[in-house]
Amino acid sequence: MRELFYDAAPNATRVAPARPTERRYPAKPGRVILYGTCVVDMFFPEAGLDAIRLLEREGIAVDYPQAQTCCGQPAWTSGYADEARSVARAQLELLDNGLLVVVPSGSCAGMFRQHYRELFADEPETLVRVNDLAERTFELTEFLLHVCKVDWQDLGEPTRVALHTSCSARREMNTHRHARALLAKLANVERLDHDHESECCGFGGTFSVRMPEVSGAMVLDKTRALMESGAAEMVTADGGCLLNINGSLEKQRQTFRGRHLASFLWHRISGEARS
Repeated sequence: MRELFYDAAPNATRVAPARPTERRYPAKPGRVILYGTCVVDMFFPEAGLDAIRLLEREGIAVDYPQAQTCCGQPAWTSGYADEARSVARAQLELLDNGLLVVVPSGSCAGMFRQHYRELFADEPETLVRVNDLAERTFELTEFLLHVCKVDWQDLGEPTRVALHTSCSARREMNTHRHARALLAKLANVERLDHDHESECCGFGGTFSVRMPEVSGAMVLDKTRALMESGAAEMVTADGGCLLNINGSLEKQRQTFRGRHLASFLWHRISGEARS
């Protein structure tokens, strides 16, 4: 299976990736690393466990290195390149073992695949390792769809969901396409379109801290579109967006909520009731 991705040139500044390249998917491996992300670890640990369950269901052993931390994205997007490189070097050391790396967040996977190349553009030896990690990195839904080639039986009750995809994850990892395809494999799930699917939820890492009024207005638009879609809940593969959207919904005293896609998928195919 091949799919178009957009890679920035090694010496590019931080702009949207512009050069299309073909991605070739490997055969399903026997073992992978799960890079859990700091947001999942701190706020949605059950989603990380459900990601492991989804992978183990496919016969894949999962390593979870305890020393993993942040991918460096907050420092990088805030303009602290030296600090981001320091964090990134630690992750490179941890993940430099040849195993495929599965990430339950398109924005963090995009950091590995895209922005580490920019971070280390002036270090040719490091860049070799960075390029190797980039080719071994897969966002969770992408991995399940194109590497595992999952074929699931939906054991859940009929439901309607709205999908939210992180704007950076859409741009860098095509997560909207992967998530839509996985949801389409669930016979009892209807995915409803909404007006603001492609728009930013207003989180944007430190953007929501630096410009809270603008961020708040953006997430209000997002939550209104989600609730007006007629869906029973929202699903997303990005923890930062989930944290922001659910936080806004709670502040609005709404009962509508979002859920990490890993947990939604696991409960549908395992038959486990939602806790």
